[in-house]
Amino acid sequence: MPPRPKSDANTAAYLIAPNPAAPGLTRAVQGTDHEGLTQTINVIEERPLTIFLNAQEIVTAMTIGDYPEYLALGFLRNQGMLQDDEAVLRVDYDEELETVVVRTDGKTTYEEKLKKKTRTSGCAVGTVFGDMMEGLEGVQLPDSRVKTSDLYALAHLINRTPSLYLEAGAIHGTVLCEGARPLVYMEDVGRHNAVDKIAGWMLSEGVSAQDKLLYTTGRLTSEMVIKTALMGIPVLASRSGFTAWGVEIAQQVGLTLIGRMRGQRFICLSGESRLVRDADPAHVVEEDRKHRRKGADQ
Repeated sequence: MPPRPKSDANTAAYLIAPNPAAPGLTRAVQGTDHEGLTQTINVIEERPLTIFLNAQEIVTAMTIGDYPEYLALGFLRNQGMLQDDEAVLRVDYDEELETVVVRTDGKTTYEEKLKKKTRTSGCAVGTVFGDMMEGLEGVQLPDSRVKTSDLYALAHLINRTPSLYLEAGAIHGTVLCEGARPLVYMEDVGRHNAVDKIAGWMLSEGVSAQDKLLYTTGRLTSEMVIKTALMGIPVLASRSGFTAWGVEIAQQVGLTLIGRMRGQRFICLSGESRLVRDADPAHVVEEDRKHRRKGADQ
């Protein structure tokens, strides 16, 4: 695992926070700018990671390479390939071979499932297996409440947390939150990978989704909604916008979906009943232009 960053006012609250200084996540590249001047910038590294479930190869994902064990566990759980009664015996990561093997006490027979793939609209070409929608039929999300004061506090803190996005751009972040506290902040070239890392951490640590909120820097797409619902998390929020299918699925499963969170503003398109409006927007500090551009860029 990459070393944790030194604590400061923006990272002390987290159990896991981004570490832009971790080796291997960015690379210095030299180029010329619009005036013909030589510039050196940091760009995100991208590498393949092949995930195995027992002896069966499942998928090769493009990732930044941190927390590969969490990514593998979360991907398999969100794809319905790890059952509730199936014990994970161990997770083996081979950095040289760029593989993760998740070993369980169950039998792996997913040949037919692997044939049913749908390419998603996410960056880094996310992949969702065709029967994920079937897993939503029995989903019952908890009826926990979310305070608007917590939403404002989370957005203010998360948008100012040192991250790979602030360091190099071209990346997405997802944060698991409880109340006004951000717990785990994961980043990756695809927002789906970032969500899977959080799902893997929750599975590994035995963390309940009952009173949690998921905050993402990216668009609220169908796959983001599906994965959040399958994880049992009742609230999904973003500073970015929505897709129509994402909204439709959220309404079907009763997920609270909040987008376009910019300073004093947000819009809820599903699950309004969970919102407790305990904060006066007029007393919320507006984001400066820099933070508004970040939301648009994601």
